[in-house]
Amino acid sequence: MLHFISAKIRHYFHVISNIRPIVWIGLYICLVPIFAVIYNMMPEGQFRIPDGGGVDFGSWLYYSIVTITTLGFGDYTPMHGLSQTVTAVEVMCGLIFLGFFLNAVGSMKSEIDLESEAEKQRALHSRQETEKLQKSTPSVLHTLNLYLAYCYAVTTPEARRADEVHYNPDFTFNDMAELFKPSGLPADRTRLAAVTRLMHSASQTSLALDSLQNRVDLTLWPDVLEDCFGFVADYQMFSSQDDLLTHEEKDAAAISAKIAAWKGDLDFSSDPELQPVGELYYFIKKTAGYALNLETRLTQLAQ
Repeated sequence: MLHFISAKIRHYFHVISNIRPIVWIGLYICLVPIFAVIYNMMPEGQFRIPDGGGVDFGSWLYYSIVTITTLGFGDYTPMHGLSQTVTAVEVMCGLIFLGFFLNAVGSMKSEIDLESEAEKQRALHSRQETEKLQKSTPSVLHTLNLYLAYCYAVTTPEARRADEVHYNPDFTFNDMAELFKPSGLPADRTRLAAVTRLMHSASQTSLALDSLQNRVDLTLWPDVLEDCFGFVADYQMFSSQDDLLTHEEKDAAAISAKIAAWKGDLDFSSDPELQPVGELYYFIKKTAGYALNLETRLTQLAQ
């Protein structure tokens, strides 16, 4: 029972403390004319009036102000029970409302101090996370640039590859016909198929972005977090990697010829050999988009 009463009292004072000080001071001021009206309506003889003192509303407004502020000049004096009771009630109401006002001011100051401290902590956290992100940015950008370079190699026919590597997000399915040939990129000194190098780079990029999410609080940069999560999720759901990496040379040549000759919608349900390439097409479209967004955003944050 005592615990229940204590909880109710704490709840009551919590509600009272949350009322703004302006409300309490407004109510405090409103008491003055209210009690002035009450004094003005009382029968004659309830107060000792000083010589020359008035009994109009203005005089009782003056008495109400003197009473609620506990100044007590003594010029107007309650003489009987009714006037004494009402005067005492006004004094008590004034003290209570003034106490609530001061309590609300203290509560507001505490709230401001807490918010100020929280803001300092948020600013400190933001600086620390920004420093960590900036330290991680060069290696992540290198991984993203390498991934986009292999996307370029897979989605650009060998004859159209230029010295300047620049991924084209508007590539077509037919542009992927030479994905089983070496990438020919300056950074790639192997003779492995471009698609093999792409899948290896996708794995490295997924690991780098997953590690970045674990090391840095990316909730401070929602767009970066969204693109990182999207890339990692799409890589983990990509199911055709083994099919793309296990073709014999003659099979690869046949598939390349089918890709080059394909026309119409990208529906490969009638040709299972092209289904992995079709999934790769959409995989590159999405993940390269994430990579381009991350490249732009991280470069801005690093500056």
